Amino acid sequence: MAHIPAATLGNKNKKHFLGVPAPLGYVAGVGRGATGFTTRSDIGPARDANDVSDDRHAPPAAKRKKKEEEEEDDEDLNDSNYDEFSGYSGSLFSKDPYDKDDAEADAIYESIDKRMDEKRKEYREKRLKEDLERYRQERPKIQQQFSDLKRNLIAVSEDEWANLPEVGDSRNKKQRNPRAEKFTPLPDSVLSRNLGGEATTAIDGRSGLASMIPGVATPGMLTPSGDLDLRKIGQARNTLMNVKLSQVSDSVAGQTVVDPKGYLTDLQSMIPTYGGDINDIKKARMLLKSVRETNPYHPPAWIASARLEEVTGKLQMARNLIMRGCEQNPQSEDLWLEAARLQPPDTAKGVIAQAARRIPTSVRIWIKAADLETEPKAKRRVFRKALEHIPNSVRLWKAAVEMENPEDAKILLSRAVECCGTSVELWLALARLETYENARKVLNKAREKIPTDRQIWTTAAKLEEANGNIHMVEKIIDRALSSLSANGVEINRDQWLQEAIEAEKSGAIKCCQAIVRAVIATGIDEEDRKQTWIDDAENCAKEGAYECARAVYSYALTEFPSKKSIWLRAAYFEKNHGTRESLEALLQKAVAHCPQSEVLWLMGAKSKWLAGDVPAARGILSLAFQANPNSEDIWLAAVKLESENAEYERARRLLAKARASAPTPRVMMKSAKLEWALDNLDEALSLLEDAVRVFPEFAKLWMMKGQIEEQKDMLERAAESYNTGLRRCPNSIPLWLLLAALEEKRNLLTKARSVLERGRLKNAKNALLWLAAIRIEIRAGMKDMANTLMARALQDCPNAGELWAESIFLEARPQRKTKSVDALKKCEHDPHVLLAVSKLFWSERKLQKCRDWFNRTIKIDPDFGDAWAYFYKFELQHGTEQQQQELIERSNAAEPKHGEEWCKVSKNIANWCFKTEDVLKAVVRNLPTPI
Repeated sequence: MAHIPAATLGNKNKKHFLGVPAPLGYVAGVGRGATGFTTRSDIGPARDANDVSDDRHAPPAAKRKKKEEEEEDDEDLNDSNYDEFSGYSGSLFSKDPYDKDDAEADAIYESIDKRMDEKRKEYREKRLKEDLERYRQERPKIQQQFSDLKRNLIAVSEDEWANLPEVGDSRNKKQRNPRAEKFTPLPDSVLSRNLGGEATTAIDGRSGLASMIPGVATPGMLTPSGDLDLRKIGQARNTLMNVKLSQVSDSVAGQTVVDPKGYLTDLQSMIPTYGGDINDIKKARMLLKSVRETNPYHPPAWIASARLEEVTGKLQMARNLIMRGCEQNPQSEDLWLEAARLQPPDTAKGVIAQAARRIPTSVRIWIKAADLETEPKAKRRVFRKALEHIPNSVRLWKAAVEMENPEDAKILLSRAVECCGTSVELWLALARLETYENARKVLNKAREKIPTDRQIWTTAAKLEEANGNIHMVEKIIDRALSSLSANGVEINRDQWLQEAIEAEKSGAIKCCQAIVRAVIATGIDEEDRKQTWIDDAENCAKEGAYECARAVYSYALTEFPSKKSIWLRAAYFEKNHGTRESLEALLQKAVAHCPQSEVLWLMGAKSKWLAGDVPAARGILSLAFQANPNSEDIWLAAVKLESENAEYERARRLLAKARASAPTPRVMMKSAKLEWALDNLDEALSLLEDAVRVFPEFAKLWMMKGQIEEQKDMLERAAESYNTGLRRCPNSIPLWLLLAALEEKRNLLTKARSVLERGRLKNAKNALLWLAAIRIEIRAGMKDMANTLMARALQDCPNAGELWAESIFLEARPQRKTKSVDALKKCEHDPHVLLAVSKLFWSERKLQKCRDWFNRTIKIDPDFGDAWAYFYKFELQHGTEQQQQELIERSNAAEPKHGEEWCKVSKNIANWCFKTEDVLKAVVRNLPTPI
């Protein structure tokens, strides 16, 4: 066995970490749970970095810093920051790290707080509102404190208003400052007069009068001794004025002329044109400069900079900037155009010429160059030069053609269609300039070049129609649809109908009708055809294309010949937009296809009657009797025809036959009305008594019976008739109103009030009954009671226009405008409210506004006769004869039937033969002028 040295054995038992420096952060004994400690000889901690630090051996400065931090923490946790409910106001954990769990907890707490806040929101807002109201009651505004006094100003008369003293009234000056001395300087004329009895032109400088002349004697300064010559002072003053005037005048033909306009122009040039903040200008200028320097190849920056300088009045700087921009960006159209705009006309030509050299393919630059030229010859030269560079520009060709005469334009267009073969406008323009034969050739070539455009086909159809080839029009349109479909073009019926409207506006009637017939049925489902065609006809009529509408109706009637609704619409269309002959021709076809339609027969008879052909009207009604025996409408139309033409015996016989064959309530009423109109009151009453026994539920019979009895002064029997009628017809508002008016006529106001009260109980929320009650109180002089009833009525019927209109004029004049605003908010489109507002403007002499509001009223409700009557009275006072006649024609076309004042005249039996114009003029005679 070999001998092993002892040193070798010692090295083998030696640990590998002995003599090796300790790892970073190593503390002996920590791994087995031992706690380190610190002695005076240690130079560092013998514990973990996360352990609580021991500051016993810290230096004094560190101790003071630590103590200050603890005191700051204690400030947040002392008793002054403590609340029993919410705890400390500070954060106990502000020093700790904020992790995801804290964020999640905060979000949850925030959502809970938000939810609780929403629960308490209504209570909080209610409490805030109550506190605010309480505060307003305790501390009212000055305006509220004087509200009672302001209301009392209504009682102040106009004389009292006129006698109120002004703030600077001279009558009160003496009272305000009784010690004030008056000072009035003496004029030169007084000074130059005889002072002291002898003529003198000088005053003593030491006298008191010298102090009144500015610059002669000044208190506190030495006054020159001796006399002052007033004549020399005046001469010196005149000389000074002449010098000043000569400086600002010029000599024209030996006269001195002062030009005040020149001074105004000079002064205007001195005023800066920009009225904004100078700091904003500086900021904008600095920002734009930064943009230009950062990217000098950005044209909008140069344009914005130039416009800023232009706005601020520095035009030369703007021109310099824009020219520098053009140097940096020579290919920018916008920059060159802006430069040309900023330059004066002579310089602009040079700028735009330079631009054309730099960008010869720019259409806008060439157009601008032509605009800068003043003579047509120069413009044509520019356009031809431009077309050399850009021969395919349609815009340039069109502009160039517009400058030429027809012959030269034709030559230019021949070249234009070669260069721009796909431009439909150029082809059509060339076709318009050519003769008929050449135009056909041009359009054929255009169809070859552009087989997908419909305008070429429609132009060809218009061309044939204009040259009398009517039979070719429909062929061309049909061929157009088949050719376009073959080339993959979708047939859009709306576009084709618009094309038909354009054709009609250009005078091509046959072309528009052919287009309508060709495309009207395209792309429509079977069940939608009728309504779609009616809508198409109405749209055409709205755009003024009446021939297109006729074509639509004609096609629809061929498809639906037995549809009464289409015949009626077509007839009304002819009545409004056609002639009497076209209407009668249409109605003849209509009654042939729909003989059971009474309306069509009656329209035909009325058309003949209005034309003065009474025998023809009788013939139509006789045919109508054969087609519709026992028809009430036809019987009554025949009676009206005879009575209107004073054939009263014929009318009586017709009514007797009608009562025998078709005894309806209307027939009975018309029979009684005819006798009443002819003043046969006993016969009328006899007929009405028979009628109410057979038809007791027809309220108009009871109304007529009561009115005839009133006319015969049988008031008790009239009241009995009304009461009996109300027991049978409790929902007839006119009956209630007639009974109330009768009781008022008998001076039984209490009974009248009772009648209207019972009427309101039977018919709740009825504005007319409320209005009648209010007017009874007004006529009785009980204005306070009327106001009370009006308040109750508006609560019961808040959207009743009749009540709001009446309430406007119940108010005093200063409050009417406010009341009208409230009425318009509640009933914006009610004709009664609009009429009241019109009358209000009339009373304030705002004539144009009044006329506008009257037009608005009759547009909303043309059947409202009162609006027509007031409007006509207004035009009689403030309009011309032409306006008055135009209004009469409009009212005759509208044929109004309703309105309180209107019905007073039109329903009066004495006016039973009145036409619309007669009624209008009769109503106007009884209308008061609004005040």
